[in-house]
Amino acid sequence: MILVLYALIPAYVANMAPVLLRKLPWTVPLDFGLSLNGERLLGSNKTWRGLIGGTIIGTTTAILISTLYWPFSFSPIAWGLLASFGALIGDSVKSFFKRRIKIKSGKSWVPFDQIDFTVGALAFGSFVWFPGWLDAVLAVIISALAHIAVNHFAFYAGVREEKW
Repeated sequence: MILVLYALIPAYVANMAPVLLRKLPWTVPLDFGLSLNGERLLGSNKTWRGLIGGTIIGTTTAILISTLYWPFSFSPIAWGLLASFGALIGDSVKSFFKRRIKIKSGKSWVPFDQIDFTVGALAFGSFVWFPGWLDAVLAVIISALAHIAVNHFAFYAGVREEKW
């Protein structure tokens, strides 16, 4: 289980990266401002800057941690790219459904706000490696609890505007 969480580090970093990159220019929304039934497809918080920047930062993280320790037979670059991109796509897919049920951006949608990125990372990452169902489920649960703790810390540190 520890190895699964270790492998997910690039996805965790990719998931946090858009918040850290928000001050950079290039705020083109992923949905290009398109709406469905009067609601944005994804919302203004999902940007190309976040998707591309988060994927690059997550992949770079995979490369960096692989120089320290990489007990896996699959490529850290392939894993980093797929898991990081998957984490951000998982978050975007969740946002699509969140908008459909009229939950505003930044408002909590438990448990989906806590599991979206891990499920996305494991789904996309499974093209190169899947840890097995038990470890995957445990990783989703542990990641969800850690997500809550990290977001609360970021809120109180002034990095995030919401606790969730």
